[in-house]
Amino acid sequence: MHSVLLKRKKRKEKKRKEKKRKEKKREKRRKEKKREEKRRKEKKREEKRKRKEKKRKEKRKEKKRKEKKRKEKRKEKKRKEKKRKEKRKEKKRKEKKRKEKRKEKKRKEKKRKEKKRKEKKRKEKKRKEKKRKEKKRKEKKRKEKKKSLDSISKPFLSYLETRLKHK
Repeated sequence: MHSVLLKRKKRKEKKRKEKKRKEKKREKRRKEKKREEKRRKEKKREEKRKRKEKKRKEKRKEKKRKEKKRKEKRKEKKRKEKKRKEKRKEKKRKEKKRKEKRKEKKRKEKKRKEKKRKEKKRKEKKRKEKKRKEKKRKEKKRKEKKKSLDSISKPFLSYLETRLKHK
């Protein structure tokens, strides 16, 4: 009788221990699962964060690249503008030089014509003067000739007259 009770008690104890052990095992498994879940979530979160970071870096890189491109474009624009202004300046300078040259040419031409005109005038004056002097000289000569003729002819005439009278 006593032995049966003892056996039963032992069995009961064994069952209880088994149950406890199984419970412990279950608990362990549950905790492990929880930990695993936590790890998995953490990993997922980390990956998400990394992805975000990568995306952000990429975005920043893209922004920098665009900025660089924009600056380059602006620089190019300025350079072209500068070149264009320089070209315009050069054109104006050449135009000015050309106008100056033309002005100088006209001025020289005017001077030359003026000189020519003055020369012509001077020669004309000289020629007229020469002509006038010549005329004067001829006139003088003619008058003198007349005078000499008159001086000769007057006595001659008088002589003739007397001769005629006596005849």
